[in-house]
Amino acid sequence: MVVGRTVIEQPEGTTPLDPTEAEGLVPSHITTRAELNVWENQNILAAMKWLESRRPGNELTDRFIRDLHRRMFDETWEWAGTYRRSDKNIGVHWPEIPVVVRDLCGDGRYWLDNTVYPPRQAVARVHHRLVAIHCFPDGNGRHARLHADALLRSMGEEPFTWGRGDLHVDGAPRDAYLAALRAADGGRFDELFSFLGCT
Repeated sequence: MVVGRTVIEQPEGTTPLDPTEAEGLVPSHITTRAELNVWENQNILAAMKWLESRRPGNELTDRFIRDLHRRMFDETWEWAGTYRRSDKNIGVHWPEIPVVVRDLCGDGRYWLDNTVYPPRQAVARVHHRLVAIHCFPDGNGRHARLHADALLRSMGEEPFTWGRGDLHVDGAPRDAYLAALRAADGGRFDELFSFLGCT
């Protein structure tokens, strides 16, 4: 990713930003991926505190999905909480995002209200679809993981194990997570359920 005249390396499997999106970086002092990671992590910690302080409910809404992303990245990216306006190497065609997010929320509510799947597996399916939609220019995986944990919390459930590793950096846990998501893309969810600890 190029920010101004600085090239910031991105981990394998991340979505490349277009030049306009990259120019939306709020802090001007960041010049390396490590600095960006630290800054984003602080921003995400603030969002996690907000989640802990709010009353659970409405996690399966378009508004909550956008608000969560905004709170996770508002000190980092000018476009935080705004659906992407360009196509990426993953995700739906960008003008379809609001409609498919509303469909996902409706499906998720139906699955949970009618026990179509065991609750944790229903949340895993919501998570997979949210990643597949790829709503935002960046931060989709971290956002979808925090969204899943917020949804589980609203149900009185423990968060997913997430492979007990840092999924934002290259390594075995991230490789296993991406492989499980790809299997779920083909309708095979067992690997994802196992990875998340919800079998």
